[in-house]
Amino acid sequence: MLLEDIALAVIEGDGEKVEQLVRQALSEGLAAPLIINDGLIAGMNTVGRRFKEGEFFIPEVMMSARAMHGGLAVVRPLLTRSEQLSRGTILICTVKGDVHDIGKNLVSMMLEGAGFRVIDLGTDVAPERLVQAVREHSPQIVAMSTLLTTTLHRIPEAVKAIEAAGLRGKVKVMVGGAPVTPAFADNAGADGYAPDAALAVDKAKELLGQG
Repeated sequence: MLLEDIALAVIEGDGEKVEQLVRQALSEGLAAPLIINDGLIAGMNTVGRRFKEGEFFIPEVMMSARAMHGGLAVVRPLLTRSEQLSRGTILICTVKGDVHDIGKNLVSMMLEGAGFRVIDLGTDVAPERLVQAVREHSPQIVAMSTLLTTTLHRIPEAVKAIEAAGLRGKVKVMVGGAPVTPAFADNAGADGYAPDAALAVDKAKELLGQG
């Protein structure tokens, strides 16, 4: 019942209640991974589904994601190393020349809410920095976005930089953003494209064979 209450508080975007319930669950002896998976992530899964179905919009999703992050902040320090395993690691950024981050931040929150470890490099990320981060963090997926037509060419540039560094075989690339299309993603050498945050989660799972 307590886990269901945590999930409901996440869905409602009530950050204060989420933190309170997470602390209560810990005091009652519930295991940290159980609280994360059956409480916080379960709630975000519902949020993602409602967003996809048009019942929730970006403001509601952002509120829920912030509430979930508040709960994660309480429980994460209690996880052991073995419990910190996730669906996989995703490196995310907005490409060089573009400083827009609202869409990227929403995708980051949704991915983390689905159980991925997300490393956010921020905006205006040059190909060299992206390559360095791939070497450092060994992600399974690199996710890139741009909101500008003037920086679209930065996506294939980044893919080529990953290839030139000999890392392309070790990582999947997914892309998105307002001017990006499935055809552009294919031509840029990406493995996948998602038009919004909810479908980005589905695409990430698909790319890693998690269905």
